[in-house]
Amino acid sequence: MRTNKDRLVKISVVGEVAPAKLRSPYHVDREGKVLVMPGLGGIVYNVKVGDNAYGWEGDHVEPGVSLSARNKDEEVAFMTLSCIGNEAVVVSGEAKGKKGTVTGKHGGVNHVIVHFDEDTLNALSIGDKVLIKAFGQGLKLLDYPQVKVMNVDPYLFEKLDLVEKNGKIFVPVVAKVDARHMGSGVGSFSSASTDYDIMGDPDSLGLQRLRLGDLVAIMGHDNTYGVGEYREGAVSIGVVVHAACVGAGHGPGVVVIMSSKEPIIVPEIVQSYNIAEILGLR
Repeated sequence: MRTNKDRLVKISVVGEVAPAKLRSPYHVDREGKVLVMPGLGGIVYNVKVGDNAYGWEGDHVEPGVSLSARNKDEEVAFMTLSCIGNEAVVVSGEAKGKKGTVTGKHGGVNHVIVHFDEDTLNALSIGDKVLIKAFGQGLKLLDYPQVKVMNVDPYLFEKLDLVEKNGKIFVPVVAKVDARHMGSGVGSFSSASTDYDIMGDPDSLGLQRLRLGDLVAIMGHDNTYGVGEYREGAVSIGVVVHAACVGAGHGPGVVVIMSSKEPIIVPEIVQSYNIAEILGLR
């Protein structure tokens, strides 16, 4: 598939390992129950990309290491330019020199999520600086100008098992999610700097086996610029980046990597398709 990969700019952005965050001591679930549990941020030692997105005693759990921009002036570039599949390098602290891989980003809290191996997780501390070699925004499919590609490293994109046939692009995914089941994040200004959530009961949606890092298709949402514009025939492909949530309107977060207003993208259901396996992270 022809792209403009050779014309993209690779640039550094730097974040810091973010502390765990709670907006309140309590979480209130969609049935009104009061819960005490971990939430956003921190170094998460036992939830990783490739694990199930549901069933954890936590809210919006971000697998691996959460990074935040060092200051507000750097936040837009940090969130927008970081792409799934980018290399991340620890540049301070005991884990200096260790490398990881960006697996997602989480709007609202504005965290970039990075997978590191076990030894690196145990050596990292809150506040350690991590440099991301940001590469991917501006990627174009030269033969499919109607398809917007974003938030994905070109080398990961090239590893996807995409098939071109009759002017369409066939993409393996583990699930199709109807636009009406997308919640928190709909209406956000830019699909290049955030995620949005699958809401609803996983049993009724058939998503019990959904994993962090899975590729999914969102049917009926145009994400070529803003997030979640309903359009008949539109298709978006995304990666599941954070775990399920207890509050109404929230759920596993999805970062969009491809979108088209027209039905040029054709999702095909497969048993398993996860970036942890594609990139050899597990």
